[in-house]
Amino acid sequence: QVQLVESGGGSVESGGSLRLSCAASGYRVGNYYLAWFRQAPGKEREGVASIDGGTSTKYAGSVKGRFTISRDNAKNTLVLQMNSLQPEDTGMYYCAAGSRLLLAKLSVSGVNYWGQGTQVTVSS
Repeated sequence: QVQLVESGGGSVESGGSLRLSCAASGYRVGNYYLAWFRQAPGKEREGVASIDGGTSTKYAGSVKGRFTISRDNAKNTLVLQMNSLQPEDTGMYYCAAGSRLLLAKLSVSGVNYWGQGTQVTVSS
């Protein structure tokens, strides 16, 4: 059974940084398309960044240049490094695993498995 468990969320001031991790069990992170999504109160869930089994990545325009997605195959973990955080980055962040649609379109339609989420709050 595939399980995804996020950690690393918290509260920071504008301009700060956070590092999210997603520990995977039941499969190898190097074998799946993986992604981070986020959802702010009252808004739809949106794709933030995705990565394939190699080195190809895709970022939402709003986070490009500030966020970095990566995999630690030895630890079977997906990571999202978030720098220069802004209040509009506030939301619940979810780890996801699925199909190549995650890399092509950062779409929820490409998700097969979700984590439970970790809260990120950025104050101005």
